[in-house]
Amino acid sequence: MTLDLDHMRQAMRLMQAGDLPAATRALQQRLGGVPAPAPAARDDAIRPAPGPHLEGEFRVVDAAPVRLGVTPGPRGGAARERFAGAAGELEYLLHVPAGLEVAGAPLLLMLHGCTQTPEDFARGTRMNQVAAREGFVIAWPAQPQGRNPNRCWNWFRGSDQSRGQGEPAMLAGLAQHLVGRHGLDADRVYVAGLSAGGAMAAVLASTYPDVFAAIGVHSGLPVGMAHDAPSAFAAMRGKGGRSRPVVAAGGPRVPAIVFHGDSDTTVHPGNGASVIEQSLGDAGARAGIVSSVEQGAAAGRRATRTVHRTADGRVAAEHWLVHGAAHAWSGGDASGSHADPQGPDASAEMLRFFGECRRDG
Repeated sequence: MTLDLDHMRQAMRLMQAGDLPAATRALQQRLGGVPAPAPAARDDAIRPAPGPHLEGEFRVVDAAPVRLGVTPGPRGGAARERFAGAAGELEYLLHVPAGLEVAGAPLLLMLHGCTQTPEDFARGTRMNQVAAREGFVIAWPAQPQGRNPNRCWNWFRGSDQSRGQGEPAMLAGLAQHLVGRHGLDADRVYVAGLSAGGAMAAVLASTYPDVFAAIGVHSGLPVGMAHDAPSAFAAMRGKGGRSRPVVAAGGPRVPAIVFHGDSDTTVHPGNGASVIEQSLGDAGARAGIVSSVEQGAAAGRRATRTVHRTADGRVAAEHWLVHGAAHAWSGGDASGSHADPQGPDASAEMLRFFGECRRDG
């Protein structure tokens, strides 16, 4: 079946509005591809989940603790902080585990997916609970609808893929601000995200390898596969152009841990493998890499884990392909959107991986 002009126009309007999953469904329906689900059960499952309470404690370090569901902010839940940098402003939530000595602690930025909020994303990933065990401070930046109608991080725009401008500059600036303000460890700063947030984490590895010690990409895409909405749609289907290296030859490498479901119909799982390829670098950089593959099962799903290490044993990258999983955070909490309670615990594995990574110098 071919596309008629009306269907193509509809898909283009959705892409220009930033709703790439809806554009995908429109084209799939017309082409007779993957059936589109009913509106109440979108295939990307990215929708704010109801619920007044989120486990964990969010607080400003130099103020009194704020317990979600007890001391609500203007949007409900914890009050958000605001960071203003040269490239723009960001609102964010800051989670500091109870009893943690903040000075010298590692920092993780968690970037939500399209239409999600920091509160929803925290609920679905349970990352705050894992951080309490591992001693991480977590920052949850919020993408406003003013920058994207569906609150997607604009990973696919050329103006948001370069150092010193746009969203990469805002997010790197937030990380540096928090390190300076709270005395966190500048050599242990990490960023992870889901879908569009995962793609933006890959952008940050490319643009700020001097800030981030490692990245976590869940159901995301590599850098350089898109420059606008139509090319982003193609990349999500696995038909994008050739991705560019994460950093220049000889530059610092940023280790990456990648999770992707092999039944993901929103972002093709081949994109996860491409993120790993970017992280490992060109043929010269891979010369001393030693790789191992293992199979396992957790919480009802099997997974293939591929670990890449340098000749001296340092971690370079880690790829988890979760069999039977769709476009959702593996091992998450179903009360949050776009979270799959089955499969290996992506949050725990990411913090374990980050624990092996420290920025050089």
